[in-house]
Parts: sequence; C-alpha cells; structure tokens
Amino acid sequence: MGKCPPKILPDLLRPILFCPPRSRQLSSGRTVPTLSPPSLQPMDSAAPASPIRVVSTFSSPLDRPIDASSSIRKPLSLWPGMYHSPVTNALWEARSSIFERLLDPSMDGPPQSELLTKSPAQSRTSIVYNFSTDYILREQYRDPWNEVRIGKLLEDLDALAGTIAVKHCADDDSTTRPLLLVTASVDKMVLKKPLSVDKDLKVSGAVTWVGRSSIEIQIEVTQSEQENSLQSDPLALTAYFTFVARDSKTGKSAPVNRLAPETDQEDLFLKEAEARDKLRKRKREVEKLAFEGGHSVHGEVKRLKSLLAEGRIFCDLPALADRDSILIRDTRLENSLICQPQQRNLHGRIFGGFLMHRAYELAFSTAYAFVGHRPCFHEVDHVDFLKPVDVGDFLRFKSCVLYTQLENPEKPLINIEVTAHVTRPELRTSEVSNTFYFTFTVCSDALKKGLRIRNVVPATEEEARRVLERIDAEKMFA
Repeated sequence: MGKCPPKILPDLLRPILFCPPRSRQLSSGRTVPTLSPPSLQPMDSAAPASPIRVVSTFSSPLDRPIDASSSIRKPLSLWPGMYHSPVTNALWEARSSIFERLLDPSMDGPPQSELLTKSPAQSRTSIVYNFSTDYILREQYRDPWNEVRIGKLLEDLDALAGTIAVKHCADDDSTTRPLLLVTASVDKMVLKKPLSVDKDLKVSGAVTWVGRSSIEIQIEVTQSEQENSLQSDPLALTAYFTFVARDSKTGKSAPVNRLAPETDQEDLFLKEAEARDKLRKRKREVEKLAFEGGHSVHGEVKRLKSLLAEGRIFCDLPALADRDSILIRDTRLENSLICQPQQRNLHGRIFGGFLMHRAYELAFSTAYAFVGHRPCFHEVDHVDFLKPVDVGDFLRFKSCVLYTQLENPEKPLINIEVTAHVTRPELRTSEVSNTFYFTFTVCSDALKKGLRIRNVVPATEEEARRVLERIDAEKMFA
C-alpha cells in the first residue's frame, strides 16, 4: 500500500481512514511487526452489508521467539499505533469504492446536482467484536472490572456513524466534490446491561431519518448472555447520532440524499426519528425564549430561589448546612491536554470520538470520587459539538456533579456535566468547544451495605440555571 495522498478528506472520514504502516527492516536486522490484517468483507453500498469482524490490531507476542531487545516485550498499551481502535482499522480494510474515490476528491468539481433516493439497508453497516476467541482484542477493550471500556466503545460508535453517513450521502459520481459531514450532536444512549469483555459483541447501524441537510443515524449494540441464546434480550445500548452536511468548498449547508424506507420496521424507525427531530426543534425554541427573556417568562424564579436556598446556607452558615448535601463546586475535577497529531483526522482536527472518550473517562472519575464506590455507567444524556478542535490546541476538560436523583433508593442517579474548553494563552481566550452530559448509578450490593449518595446543590444563580435546564431537557426527551 502506498503513502496516504496529502488530500483534504471530508471531516467525517478523518477518524476512520488512515494508512496502516508497513513492516520495516531496522539496521540491527530486526523487523518491526505489522498490523495483522482483519478478515473482512468489502463494504459496497449497493450490496447487502456483511458484518465487519473486528480483530486485534497486533499479532500475539507469544507467537514468535522472544527477543530481549525487541519492542514486542513492551506492554500492549505502548505498542506503536495502539491508540487507533481496532474498529477504525477494520473500517479502513473494509472500505468500498466510495472511500477510494474520497481519498482523492476534486475540490474544483461541481456540487452534487441530483439527489438520490436510498433505503436504510444501503447504509446499514455491522461490526462484530470477536472477544470470545481473540484474547488480544479482549485486552484492548478490558476495563479493571472485566467489562468493556465504555469510553473506547463511544469512540468506535462515532467512527461507525461516520462510515454510515458517508455511505448514505455518496452520489456515485466521481466528478462531483464530496460533502463535508460533521457530527452535530449525540442524543440519549442508555446502557441496558453491563457489557462483558468475554462474549462477542455486535454493533450495527443505519440512517433512520433525513432532513434537508441533516441526517440521523441509529446504532444498536447487542450482546447475548450465552452464544445462540434466545432467553434474554441481546440489546444492550441504542445511540442516535445527528450529522449535518456542508459543501466542502463553500462551507454552506448542502442537501443530502433522500431516504425511502422499504420495510415496516424501517418505516417505524422513520416515524420515531421524526418525533425526535420535533423534540429537538422544540428544545431549541425553549432555549431561545429562555435566552431572550430569562427564566422568569416561564415562572422559573420560584424554582431558582428554591434551588439556591440550601446553597446559601452553605455559603453563609456552613456550620449549619445539611451534612447530607454538598455544593456543586466541591465536586469538580479537571484535566488538560495538548491535542497531538496522533489524535487527528486527516484534516488536522481532533475527531469527536476521541473527545467523547476523554470526557467519559473524566466523568467516570468524577462520579467515582463523589460516590466513594465504583460507579456504573447508565447513559449518555446529550452531547453537543459546538466548535472544532485542532491539533496543537490546549484543551481543558472541566467536570462536576450537576445534580443527583435520589427518589428511587434502589437506583440513585448521578448526573455529570463535562465541558471542553479550547484555551489559547497567547490570545488570552477560552471557548467551549463541546458539552457532555453523562449519568451514572451504583451497584445494588453497595447500596445494601449502606452506601448513601449525597444531594448536590448550587451556590450561584448560573449553576442553578444549568441544573434547571438539564432537568427540563431530561423531562422533554423522557
């Protein structure tokens, strides 16, 4: 395979297309191990989609003689190229003629003039993780509690959603310039059961709704309790990604191919997606009214005062404050990083899956420090991608426990907010690039042993408004 051409790819392809390195001979005579190629089926948008079988990206170090000076004695996490998920490698190997054309797009070509009509089946793509037979793949996804690393899975879902979006939006015309597809948001995704790293996992998705320049993609994660088991529902998680299309030359919104359901199930998915789109529009209208007239237009003054009452006790009379409560500001955690070239897509920007991965890790740590016991991931409430993040940016992630829901003693919920700030010290500026909302709970065994979750209260009006906005958004999308 030759070098990757130095062309600008659509934003969505960057996280999923890269050139795997060849093996190379060192001066010492040793050979650097190459990526083991997955056994995959071509992803042809016109043919029925075959599951993509994900395998470990490296062969076992036990399959060859051990050389004390060889890099294969390094831990798995230090092997070169290990940052990239096996899913991104698999999607690269399974690329179709669509991706081949997009590797060398003509930016001077005309835009797509005629919209096509495609079915959800034409964009459907599936991935299979062979955890039961591939022990190195298991190690790449294993967390300390022998479950799948959720942050790494979120990264994979973003990469798969990008592939699906490109398959639907491709116009099969090599003379037109491709669309620039950008992740706009991720709607609620609920984990219905823990994901074991010892059993095979399947991820499948397709386009379920299309607007003028936006599309919704539904992705499902399934895992059976036992192989070929029909006793329990294999569905573990459902996610909804929203993408918007831009002209790759002008940056303006661009129309996307139409969608035509062919089965009753696809028609049902379309109706459900239309309902979600109406909810999103309603939410934007409510936020606009709140921004223009404040919460007072909705009678929220009383709610704000109620939320702030206990927080003021903490600030003014801390010795008399409720010991079962804690201020939001006392739950904060933060970390920082410089965005490196290894995390970039081919356009030099940091892809959304990496940002979700890092935000999840911080949210988990925040919940862990707050509860004093290992938290259990429950759901991603919402993710907004507001501004792009570039290589070299100084990125700061800030998290806090925004509020807790303790009405159900058997399943208390801890709601975490994570914001990503692009900070430029030279310019003395800091902008929010992404906002993430995660919800965690705790296992029943800890609750049976007397674990208590504290109530979280705001100390400022700005914090109280954020709490009310999230509670209202949760009710709206419930």
